Amino acid sequence: MISRFVTAFSTVGKGKGKSFMSSNFSQFRLNSTFTEDPKLQGFLDYMEKLKNYERIGVPKDAGTDSDDGFDLGRMRRLLQRLGNPHSHFKAVHVAGTKGKGSTAAFLSNILREEGYSVGCYTSPHLLTIRERISLGRNGGPVSVELLRNIFYHWKEILNQSIELEDGALTHFEVFTALAFSLFSQQGVAVAVIEAGLGGARDATNVLCSSRLAASVITSIGEEHLLALGGSLESIAMAKSGIIKHGRPVVIGGPLQPNIEHIIRNKASSLSCPVVSACDVGATSITRFVGRDEEIPYQSCEIHVKIEDMALVMDMFVDLRDVKLRMLGNHQLRNAVTATCAALCLRREGWRISDKSIQAGLEKTCLPGRGQFLTRREVETLGLSGVSILVDGAHTEASAKGLIDIIKLESPEGLLALVVSMASDKDHMAFATQVLTGRPPDVIIFTETNIAGGRSRTTSTSTLKDVWLRIATNLGIRTFDLENTSQQKHDRHVLLMESPNTLVGDSLQIADELLRTRSGEKPRLIVVTGSLHIVSSVLALLEMLHKKFKLSKALFGTVVAVEIVEVGVKWR
Repeated sequence: MISRFVTAFSTVGKGKGKSFMSSNFSQFRLNSTFTEDPKLQGFLDYMEKLKNYERIGVPKDAGTDSDDGFDLGRMRRLLQRLGNPHSHFKAVHVAGTKGKGSTAAFLSNILREEGYSVGCYTSPHLLTIRERISLGRNGGPVSVELLRNIFYHWKEILNQSIELEDGALTHFEVFTALAFSLFSQQGVAVAVIEAGLGGARDATNVLCSSRLAASVITSIGEEHLLALGGSLESIAMAKSGIIKHGRPVVIGGPLQPNIEHIIRNKASSLSCPVVSACDVGATSITRFVGRDEEIPYQSCEIHVKIEDMALVMDMFVDLRDVKLRMLGNHQLRNAVTATCAALCLRREGWRISDKSIQAGLEKTCLPGRGQFLTRREVETLGLSGVSILVDGAHTEASAKGLIDIIKLESPEGLLALVVSMASDKDHMAFATQVLTGRPPDVIIFTETNIAGGRSRTTSTSTLKDVWLRIATNLGIRTFDLENTSQQKHDRHVLLMESPNTLVGDSLQIADELLRTRSGEKPRLIVVTGSLHIVSSVLALLEMLHKKFKLSKALFGTVVAVEIVEVGVKWR
């Protein structure tokens, strides 16, 4: 049965021929431009002119506390010109290789449940830059009006600052400063701030100890290795730069003993109490995986009992039947880390109840992180009878977390991957973790813009070569759909390059290839490798929801639609 697809799918992958879109939009090519609200256009044009390291990549050693590191003095001078807004609110600073965004979201929701007005600052975003800033008690993206108004309020000062700094101010620095200004203007009680890169020289690391409620370091891994000094030890040093004198430190982990020693030594030198989410007194377990109106959850227990008189720490919570919508063992660890941070704040005198901790954990759900599309969303994409998981995993550790989710939700059945990755990621480690954890039946390699450009996108041929090499080393048999002379076997993993195929078509192709397998097993398609390809799927969904009026827009953003010929495309 596979033979009838090989030639056709190969031409689609090369940008030739017709799409295999079997949905109710198959007669159109929806050439969509996902845009922000037009009221933000002036702001976006302004930001576009600033140096954006998310797009071009971070220079060597830029995140280290050295002569080659980013200049924090530049950020402090900018904030001083804006009235030092970061001195007007309490903050929890969160750093880490993986898990910092999820931990920040968990903690923000815990604090909101208790009734605090919370600001949360994270990066990157998926569909709209407004996602990076959330305000108040509802936790949604900052409004167009607030963001626009704060920009024009400070625009002249920003212009002066850029000139005084010889044009060196970056996109991240300016946006971080605007976020802090908004938190100050709106009178938030506390801000949960995710570091962008490392910690010591990150633009967010301007908080003084008197305003810092706690520091959280979730994990230490090799992502951004060259930018952070070239070793796990140098990365640990960079991230421990967020620790401030006398303020509690929460470690997520688990960390290698020598790496944890670096963080604890830094904390000790600054007289900071340390709490570890991997302490023997912090335990957690997933009891089962269930569903609540299509949405999967893991039912967990979290028990923390830490008594350390030397550190003046006495923390306790016992949570039963916590329904985490963030799936996987890694997310349970993040939830425990956020719980420990909340208990640290409670120990410092903050009013935080056990009920608020559990409710905050249960309400947390981040788009693009272990997100299963609903049946209606799957049908909107022209598919049926298949599950779709979108997850921005792009490191060895996050690949392991992804495999955990797949095993939890779909231990049996057919699996297809749609993979796109940035060029500065460890492709071999990612592929090895996936192929050893849960070998797929189908892999589609595609290409996606990274932060609006192609300079950091890995070619499909490079990706395929890496995965082929790893599969061969692991004894996994593969069938390259570009090589029609190869003898195919039912147990082969099907591989296909699809550099110019539209994201909707890639999903269609993956499903069609899964259907060629014998039997009636459940089918799961996983879109992964970067948050950018995940963003493309969510942008397509947003566009189609608007086009076919199936449901409310996901993020309240404007999508411009132009009908051309066949297929689905996003810009």
